[in-house]
Amino acid sequence: MSLGFRQLFPRGRSVVIGMIHLRALPGTPRNRKSIGEISEIACKEANMYAESGIDGLIIENMHDIPYLHKYHIGPEVTASMARVCRDVRSMYPTMPLGVQILAGANKEALAVAKATELNFIRAEGFVFSHIADEGLMHACAGELLRYRRTIEAEHISILTDIKKKHSAHSITSDVSIEETAHGAEFFLSDGLILTGSATGQQADVEQLKGVKSKVNLPVLIGSGITKHNVNDYSAADGFIVGSYFKKNGHWNEELDTDRIKRFMDEVCI
Repeated sequence: MSLGFRQLFPRGRSVVIGMIHLRALPGTPRNRKSIGEISEIACKEANMYAESGIDGLIIENMHDIPYLHKYHIGPEVTASMARVCRDVRSMYPTMPLGVQILAGANKEALAVAKATELNFIRAEGFVFSHIADEGLMHACAGELLRYRRTIEAEHISILTDIKKKHSAHSITSDVSIEETAHGAEFFLSDGLILTGSATGQQADVEQLKGVKSKVNLPVLIGSGITKHNVNDYSAADGFIVGSYFKKNGHWNEELDTDRIKRFMDEVCI
């Protein structure tokens, strides 16, 4: 069985998970750095987060735009993610660490997590199909959980986006977010993630309340959280924060320690 969310994050307050947005990996259009340089930057950011009292981290290939559909992810991406995840894990052997591989490469993320002893993955397209930037994304819960069983990785939690950002949901417009959440719970998700319509955009507070009333899973907010609105989401079990922790609050900027510390001071009150 996967490690429960409260076992993984035992603090008695809303959990804060910081994003490490890796520089563009080898083979992608914006790649300008070696994998060693990319890993060095990631480890530096992990240290900045750790010194600010963060609860956990997710390592993600955010700069690999434009993203490939999950069926076309190359082995160089999976290998590069494994290298960086291993290096960060070696620095922080007990910190809760997760990985996401864009776009929708959930099996690859699970393989990386297994190989590098991470604790969880963030998965897209777990239940119900949607149209993403990269094209049609079909649900993967059945395949993904069977793969997790096959590689003996059931201790790794799968936190799942529902009605995710950067996507059109017209083909499931008759399925509410509460019904989607229930579907993810029924299909054995370990936790749910709510987002706004795009990176850095706020999630709907009323949707959070609705989802929390329908499921017994932990529910995290996965975009748009800032020092100024975090208290609006007091019902959430945790926050995944990337953009706000960067200079000027933009995901493409450098990590800003002062912004992290101010945010952590706010949620620790």
